[in-house]
Amino acid sequence: MKLDTAQTDRAAGVLLGQAVGDALGVPYEFATPPAAGEPAQMLGGGLGNFSPGEWSDDTAMAVCIAEVAATGEDLTSSKALDAIAEGFLRWHDSNPADIGVQTKAVLSATSRHLTGDGRSESARAQISASMTAAAADHAARSSRSAGNGALMRTSVVALASLDDPERTANSARAIANLTHHDELAADSCVIWSETIRIAVLEGRFDFRAGVGLLPRGRRSEWNTWIDEALTNPPGTFTPNGFTVTALQAAIAAIAQTEVPEHDPRNGSFECLHLQESLHAAVRIGYDTDTVAAIAGGLLGARWGASAIPWQWRRKVHGWPGLRARDLVAMATHAVQGGRDDDKGWPGATQVRYDEPASSVVVPHPFDDHVLLGTMRATGHAATAVVSMCRVGTDEPGHKNAAAENRVESRLMDSDDLALNPNLHFALYDVADAIRGLRHIGHTVLVHCVAAQQRTPSAAVAYAVLRGQDPSLAQRAVREAFPGMRGHGPVWEAAIEIGERR
Repeated sequence: MKLDTAQTDRAAGVLLGQAVGDALGVPYEFATPPAAGEPAQMLGGGLGNFSPGEWSDDTAMAVCIAEVAATGEDLTSSKALDAIAEGFLRWHDSNPADIGVQTKAVLSATSRHLTGDGRSESARAQISASMTAAAADHAARSSRSAGNGALMRTSVVALASLDDPERTANSARAIANLTHHDELAADSCVIWSETIRIAVLEGRFDFRAGVGLLPRGRRSEWNTWIDEALTNPPGTFTPNGFTVTALQAAIAAIAQTEVPEHDPRNGSFECLHLQESLHAAVRIGYDTDTVAAIAGGLLGARWGASAIPWQWRRKVHGWPGLRARDLVAMATHAVQGGRDDDKGWPGATQVRYDEPASSVVVPHPFDDHVLLGTMRATGHAATAVVSMCRVGTDEPGHKNAAAENRVESRLMDSDDLALNPNLHFALYDVADAIRGLRHIGHTVLVHCVAAQQRTPSAAVAYAVLRGQDPSLAQRAVREAFPGMRGHGPVWEAAIEIGERR
């Protein structure tokens, strides 16, 4: 399915949104949540003694699904379900620091049924059937088989079938059944996957759309539960280990958090709703990482990867050794049928650009430890990079910057505001990333493809954030880049960002 730029940004936000929600919730799981008005922080710790910014089982299991979705495989196929089940066992075999009781019981039972350290080809071919049978057996012996462990990982499912709600629903149910053989657990996954599918395609929340994909006899009850989530205070939905309560908690945190009022000048700061909703989700308490992970997947689908602040993108990481860029790449491949785009992104080591561009860097007029350049900028001493274009995994100009010091922005070089739905926030975020990286001692390369519009605009935004007069900042940057474009919404927005938090 061909997506426009804004839809692609929203698709890229799904797995990343889930991961940052997860990492924000980790420190508070079954502990004291942040107080009213207090933001959640990626402090690490929690039940798994995670490092700051590390995601937990919620996102680790979502990654197992994303790895398969990123190949372009139909997630309802036996081949895909076997690969997802294999991924679940690979994660289980890594001795995860935190794993749900029900999930552990099912994965352990499945492992016992398989033979050999490497698992034979015949066993691997039947692995999803073995896992589903183990889940059904567990459900038959337990009075509590509708835990939130299937819902917590379902965010990425819709990305493989954005054009087909029925296939999305069937995928969500089949993947849920691998470990949670319960109608309510599967229903919650169907509802949430459809909500995410609509958010990616249409940029809106529709919490009820998925109810129509359920068996008729269960729709009324789910509509009642959704009504409760839309009207009762978020703190009502605790404890939230039950899949219904977890879904209600996520809905309440999102729906009852106010979207910042549209301002004709600074309208694209509406996406701050993502951050505030995640803080609200964590404040609910109890299973904080899971509720925030569930909410984060939908918030990313609605507001996009460009709405997620650089500090969170830089910090988030987790099993199996992935960072924010990897999550964006998997989500992008999932919606592109497993393929890179025409520039080779996101899989290429170096992205292919044909535009003429200089390899020379220009010191920022107000900070000579900020280097302004293009995609071809090399021979510099930058130890951190802020990129405002598609970049590869091993660009020559980035070699001195560690992975955690490479910040990729989704700012578009376009005068069409529909292609930059979070324009003011994205520009502020770039400027704040430069400021933050400078604060910890880095020399920062700031670049786009050819330094015609985005790089100069970011330079102005950084100067404004440092307190420079906007007109003086624009004049100084024009002198540094005499051939730049210097007009249009992106350039104008650079002086409008103010000191946003």
